[in-house]
Amino acid sequence: MERRKFLKYATLAGSGFTFAGCTVKRSNPLVEMPTPASPIVANEALKVAFVYPGSVRDFGWTYVHDLGRREMEANLQAKVKTTFVENVNEGADSERVIRQLAIDGHKLIFTTALGYMNSTIKVAKSFPHILFENCAGYKRENNVGTYLGRSEEPRYLTGMIAGKMTKSNLIGFIGSYPIPEVIRGISAFTQGLRATNPQAKVRVVWAQTWNNPTKEREAAHALLDSGADILTHHTNSSAVVQFAEEKGIYAFGYNTDMSQFGAKAHLTSCINKWGKFYTDQVQTVIDGTWKSQNIWDGIAQDMVDISSLNPEIPEDVQQLAIAKRDEFIHGTAHPFDGPVKDQKGVLRVPAGKVLNDQQQLVMNWYVEGVEGSVAQKR
Repeated sequence: MERRKFLKYATLAGSGFTFAGCTVKRSNPLVEMPTPASPIVANEALKVAFVYPGSVRDFGWTYVHDLGRREMEANLQAKVKTTFVENVNEGADSERVIRQLAIDGHKLIFTTALGYMNSTIKVAKSFPHILFENCAGYKRENNVGTYLGRSEEPRYLTGMIAGKMTKSNLIGFIGSYPIPEVIRGISAFTQGLRATNPQAKVRVVWAQTWNNPTKEREAAHALLDSGADILTHHTNSSAVVQFAEEKGIYAFGYNTDMSQFGAKAHLTSCINKWGKFYTDQVQTVIDGTWKSQNIWDGIAQDMVDISSLNPEIPEDVQQLAIAKRDEFIHGTAHPFDGPVKDQKGVLRVPAGKVLNDQQQLVMNWYVEGVEGSVAQKR
């Protein structure tokens, strides 16, 4: 990498983030918006950029997105040339970085956090011939698409396992921020939990951070002290699994396979898998067939899954989870199959129905079995 180029991005970053460069069956969309697309000139590598909220070494959200970037590079080879900028703060910092990547001639820019949504939209309006994809966002333009994995499916599966493995009937869940994505993950986990153990409950502690191992450990400790004998989390570090290993209890990881951080404690992880998606999306740009849409894919499309199961899980419990996974793949089951009640016993989804996508995208309530109320984001 040229020193001149590095210094440009380092200046944009202030003291926060770093830059690196390398050469190198989807579900129906909720919404599609037409946009002009032209195939890339033959023998011209497509310049693709990624903007990351964390470090590529965080073994969490950013790490697994970067695994996807590298898989895409390996698949497309000389067709693509990628760049990434890590540790980018939301707000003005992200806008400056995204804008500079557009100025530098990148034709497709992936912004991998909900907090980048508004910056992505703002920059995209200034560069109508550059394409953007925002992960976890919901705002789109003719040249902006959105994407996310249906983590509710693997969350449900881990809940099923937890229901069979708990002795205290209390599961601790460390949440990041009380946004719909996290709330529906908690609720999907609880749906799976109570499918195998109707007496079990989930207690949530909000860390109010995506990645702060100290706060995550503090939350885990509070849940252990309150009687939880299994932990799970929607945060980005491995702190919860490491804590469980130290305390001799079970835990589920998130984002990537976290078994290396707790050989005994780690039962399985809810994992995100971005390689196929990034490969497919970049190929549509190369082919001139890209269009603005919301892509929300699950296990069937290889965007999410569970990792290998700990042999400590009894065989019959493993088979329960595997059978439900197959139902998700074939579309014969849904994490929010009715009847679904909320904490107050109000029927939210009648029998024979499911919580639809639009309802999930704005979910701000817990299902029956979750203790406490939804916190306010700080």
